[in-house]
Amino acid sequence: EWLGQGLHPPSLPVTPDLLMTPSDQGDVDLDVDFAADRGNWTGKLDFLLSCIGYCVGLGNVWRFPYRAYTNGGGAFLVPYFLMLAICGIPLFFLELSLGQFSSLGPLAVWKISPLFKGAGAAMLLIVGLVAIYYNMIIAYVLFYLFASLTSTLPWEHCGNWWNTERCLEHRGTKHGNGALPLNLSSTVSPSEEYWSRYVLHIQGSQGIGSPGEIRWNLCLCLLLAWVIVFLCILKGVKSSGKVVYFTATFPYLILLMLLVRGVTLPGAWKGIQFYLTPQFHHLLSSKVWIEAALQIFYSLGVGFGGLLTFASYNTFHQNIYRDTFIVTLGNAITSILAGFAIFSVLGYMSQELGVPVDQVAKAGPGLAFVVYPQAMTMLPLSPFWSFLFFFMLLTLGLDSQFAFLETIVTAVTDEFPYYLRPKKAVFSGLICVSMYLMGLILTTDGGMYWLVLLDDYSASFGLMVVVITTCLAVTRVYGIQRFCRDIHMMLGFKPGLYFRACWLFLSPATLLALLVYSIVKYQPSEYGSYRFPAWAELLGILMGLLSCLMIPAGMLLAVLRQEGSLWERLQQASRPTMDWGPSLEENRTGMYVATLAGSQSPKPLMVHMRKYGGITSFENTAIEVDREIAEEEESMM
Repeated sequence: EWLGQGLHPPSLPVTPDLLMTPSDQGDVDLDVDFAADRGNWTGKLDFLLSCIGYCVGLGNVWRFPYRAYTNGGGAFLVPYFLMLAICGIPLFFLELSLGQFSSLGPLAVWKISPLFKGAGAAMLLIVGLVAIYYNMIIAYVLFYLFASLTSTLPWEHCGNWWNTERCLEHRGTKHGNGALPLNLSSTVSPSEEYWSRYVLHIQGSQGIGSPGEIRWNLCLCLLLAWVIVFLCILKGVKSSGKVVYFTATFPYLILLMLLVRGVTLPGAWKGIQFYLTPQFHHLLSSKVWIEAALQIFYSLGVGFGGLLTFASYNTFHQNIYRDTFIVTLGNAITSILAGFAIFSVLGYMSQELGVPVDQVAKAGPGLAFVVYPQAMTMLPLSPFWSFLFFFMLLTLGLDSQFAFLETIVTAVTDEFPYYLRPKKAVFSGLICVSMYLMGLILTTDGGMYWLVLLDDYSASFGLMVVVITTCLAVTRVYGIQRFCRDIHMMLGFKPGLYFRACWLFLSPATLLALLVYSIVKYQPSEYGSYRFPAWAELLGILMGLLSCLMIPAGMLLAVLRQEGSLWERLQQASRPTMDWGPSLEENRTGMYVATLAGSQSPKPLMVHMRKYGGITSFENTAIEVDREIAEEEESMM
């Protein structure tokens, strides 16, 4: 129908359509209504579950509990929830609002202010690097998942070809003489040797510079991980939105099972007490507040573009205000619950081994691949609990990975919709294949060194710079008033003083403090006793700097595309483009009708109402917005 109008204007009675965007004018005969062929969530819960799945990831299980107990136990919850209020919730809502209002991915959304498009490119670089190593962690989880399908777990006993003479089955040592636990430090548990010597085969590598051979079993697990991810994002949000019904809800069922099993173990209370006993003197240390802010920042996945991407597939009036609180608070509660499940088992372990809880506890992959598997061997039906634990990690990891891939695919297809949108599945496949090939270095004997390097630098200071830039660009350059007006038009109300204060001052200031702290307290990467050589450190720092440099590079490009003096170019590049606004014509009310090509009417809103009939509550909002703009203009004159 549209194409017909474009091809034969004289033969059809065409009413001048006020609502065509300038980018759709011209001589290209293509479908105007991008959002229709761009796709949407197929159900109301798809978006909410996808956000929960994206935010609730592996970090909730292996970072939060450890961070809590090292930073004051129960007292850590004070800075944690305060930082959630100052940094987490406002930035989460900001990113969702940007995506939903424009229905665009992380690159195209910068029509809001083309000067800052480099921030979108930086987001993509960060997400790309994270997706490469994150899928390797999923590959390790798959490896353990398959290894659990036996009658006795392979890391239960010493005496295998990968074990050394230092291997000691640390069980029941508390029944021995009192001196025995003190000698445990010179021995290694079978689970630790299984992880480092069999799974990683790290003894085959001299260091990050000589990674050694590819481990074929890990290589195949990584391939399987990428195949699963590809099949789930094959049809974009239509397929991933259905998969999350399982991957976002099932971990909770397993977590509850592990929690019930954990708290019924002897010694469990010892671990929980250790995890939660408040040590309020910790709150006087700046480190604790920084750790809380970092945990919130990384746990919610702000700045990776995943939230923006998911929100861009929403209907225009979806209540993201409510969704923000559901997801952010749900994420925090999940972290606390996971802490109970983890520490109840660690308490049992410490009683079995006769060592203090803090000698058993570990953060990061060590907890998931050494400590917890070791704990599983002490339980009756150990392969069953081990399978459940790794299946939980798999489902937790997968939906975060879907988000990373969906972000990259959406961002690039929104930039080149005519060429890529019809071939989205092929394009997704190409990205998965290329990322698999780039991730092969992680499957070598020394792959863990590369994984640690990527983990430490890919999303460190670069991510903070991106989020600070986004925050300042939206609130200062685009303008907080305009942004609040857009939200008013979309949701029917304006964000209150709390959100404005956080967007303008509190969130950027907190992130700036985090950035300065992370630079001042910079420590070179290490893995166990291995120290990274200087060239590897430099490579890591350059990786972080590259994403930061995207922002000035994008600014330079945007300025060069404009005409006039430097100041005029800067002004033009920082203004929203002519077609900035809601993507669907029926949502273009108020000032956004007036900005469309062909709109000569002094009362474009009235034309809009005549065309679509009736005044909805949102069109009432648009009338209010129009009135506000008129009053502002009068007061300025």
